[in-house]
Amino acid sequence: EKKIVKESPSIVKITHSKVGGLGSHDVTETQYYVHTKTESADLVDKLLSRTAEMMDPLAANVVAFSGGVDSSLVAALVYRTFSTYNISDNGMDKMQNENNFSLGTAKAVLGISPAVPQTQIQMAREVADVIGIPLMEVTTDEGSDEAYVRNDGHACYVCKTHLYSTLESVANHIIEEQKEHFNSTNNQLGKRPPLILYNGTNADDTQDPTRLGLIAASNFHVASPLDQITKDEVRQAARYLGLPNWNAAASPCLRSRLAMGVSATEAHLKAVEKAEEFVRKKLKLDETRNVRVRMLAGGKAMVELDADVVNSCEDSAFDDDGNNWVENALLRDGFERRCVEEWGFKSFGGVRSFKTGSVAGLPTKTIWTLKN
Repeated sequence: EKKIVKESPSIVKITHSKVGGLGSHDVTETQYYVHTKTESADLVDKLLSRTAEMMDPLAANVVAFSGGVDSSLVAALVYRTFSTYNISDNGMDKMQNENNFSLGTAKAVLGISPAVPQTQIQMAREVADVIGIPLMEVTTDEGSDEAYVRNDGHACYVCKTHLYSTLESVANHIIEEQKEHFNSTNNQLGKRPPLILYNGTNADDTQDPTRLGLIAASNFHVASPLDQITKDEVRQAARYLGLPNWNAAASPCLRSRLAMGVSATEAHLKAVEKAEEFVRKKLKLDETRNVRVRMLAGGKAMVELDADVVNSCEDSAFDDDGNNWVENALLRDGFERRCVEEWGFKSFGGVRSFKTGSVAGLPTKTIWTLKN
């Protein structure tokens, strides 16, 4: 997992937290990358051009927005690209009719469910405000789908299917509101403005076989402006554009904290959210740090933190009994008691180094089955 923190105006520090195999030690590797303003500007120009190729200024252009750096960058690209279509050199709206009604639109839509932590919702609002893109918040209902609750390896596919279906419904509502104006301007009775959905899938994501949500995106013909650049380049472009979350740690939905087979109920999702809030607050870890509280089989809580946090201590990372200093600190603050008595876990399993997808698993059904 890669972690980026601001080092200077021109230097980006990337920390790779890796977990070794059996009998090996967790290690943290640090690399420094220098990006000139010209390189970053060229990258952003390339992304804007690619976004323009995907966009129709007469369409309802809707971004599946989470407040993470990927979808935030896409929201910024879509909004900037749409604005260049909408504003002419003399400051008049190109795409407006005589009634001053904009024919196309660009919006970010945030899906709200128990799987989205409140801190992420607040981050999304703040980032959308910085970008300037209109933000809509809609409730998604994946939690009512038994295929999602079972969490048997298909939950991501089911969740994204519900999300894109909801976004389509929102966009179609927008289109209906614009339909009369669109037809009167184009003199084509009955023609509807088109719909384009966008997501923040990057090139690294496409190499992850556990991301079955990509199949749902394909089913809904979702446009992915970032699918040709890496996560590092996403952060580089986001930083250049001044997005406040450019170096924030990845924050997938809370369902991703549940081991395969642990049901994705609202109670379990809330337990994870409360536990992670506690850990982050007690250890004073900001949004650039990875914090996960996994719910393993049997309801066991397992805390995962960046390797350099787990192994850092003025004296020793472990005590005489082999307990990690972080674990001892959490125990002193009542973490185990609250896990069991307040949040709904059955036990506390300790602390280990963070690893992306550590509880993910491939489903028994093949990807071909889901696609067909």
